Amino acid sequence: MRKVYLDNAATTPTHPKVAEAMQPYYSKIFGNPSSFHSFGQEAKKAVEDAREKLAALLGSQPEEIVFTSGGTESDNTALEGVAYALEKKGDHIITSAIEHHAVIETCEFLKMRGFKVTCLPVNQEGLVDPEAVRQAITDKTILVSIMHANNEIGTIEPIAEIAKVTKEKGIYLHTDAVQTVGHIPIKVNELGVDLLSLSAHKFYGPKGTGALYIRKGTRLVPFLHGGAQERNRRGSTENVPGVVGMGVAAEIAAKEMKDWSEHETKLRDYLIKEIQTRIPNTLLNGHPTQRLANNVNISFKFIEGESILLNLDMLGIAASTGSACSSGSLDPSHVLLAIGRPHEEAHGSIRFTLGKETTKEDIDYLLKELPPIVEKLRKMSPLSK
Repeated sequence: MRKVYLDNAATTPTHPKVAEAMQPYYSKIFGNPSSFHSFGQEAKKAVEDAREKLAALLGSQPEEIVFTSGGTESDNTALEGVAYALEKKGDHIITSAIEHHAVIETCEFLKMRGFKVTCLPVNQEGLVDPEAVRQAITDKTILVSIMHANNEIGTIEPIAEIAKVTKEKGIYLHTDAVQTVGHIPIKVNELGVDLLSLSAHKFYGPKGTGALYIRKGTRLVPFLHGGAQERNRRGSTENVPGVVGMGVAAEIAAKEMKDWSEHETKLRDYLIKEIQTRIPNTLLNGHPTQRLANNVNISFKFIEGESILLNLDMLGIAASTGSACSSGSLDPSHVLLAIGRPHEEAHGSIRFTLGKETTKEDIDYLLKELPPIVEKLRKMSPLSK
């Protein structure tokens, strides 16, 4: 049976060069980077080399990079770290209705501890209005957290415009860039952010490794307390193999992301056009052009997305109904509800996310199998009567 992987927003396969680079750090170069002897210093050098590679990708200083266990820890660290560092100055945080659960749940946690959170709406294409950010700011606002691009619908947010507002007001800006780092060019100074979260496994690096960019001078309370690792900003022995792998993944992305993007954009536009041509009653979710190159999110009216997924999986095609982190939930996507989709359309949505290895043959196989699946399910559905 043919196997087609179209869930790259959930995770990407580890690049062979990344896996190869990591291997020695599991056995031969095994020292603790905090140790002063030669074994430890060899590992420390590898960590610092990786930090430089990631900093080069982001246009930051190496010392502004803190290694974490992934995007969720980076988001938690950014929000809680700033909140507790500035709680004497203010208690107000601004975010959006379409953030990843790593941001939403952290905001809920902070609300239980006395902080106030304003959740901004988005338009039908999933965009946050920078002017709405300006209007939401009060004299107690200490942080704005808006994601760079949405993981479900692919809409790319106007972060640089939002940054102009926060900079003018003297407020920190955090962005969850888990879906964009390694896929579109990012220079933190041009973007204007103070904190930026990323995760290695979203751009062909290893799972369990991420980073948080923290602009020099940004006040932040450590999220993990322990040793003096990461310049006292994150206790815990560094995941040396993972950090090395992320460094190599960043180096590869810097050279190849332009080619990846052109390849994925061509296939993305082809897939959107053909689905809308071949299958009636379908709706594209997210901005039509200001979206990630690899993201296609479609609502299929009158049927449920889970049924489509199960039928596709039996044919070897992997996709998703949204964020992998909420796949166990029966609730409709909060992102799709936020852009105005009614519950039944939100339940009938599928996310196809392409990768650098996706081929036109893969897309054609999907386009061959998807229409009869939708037709069959609609005949069975009471909603289509």
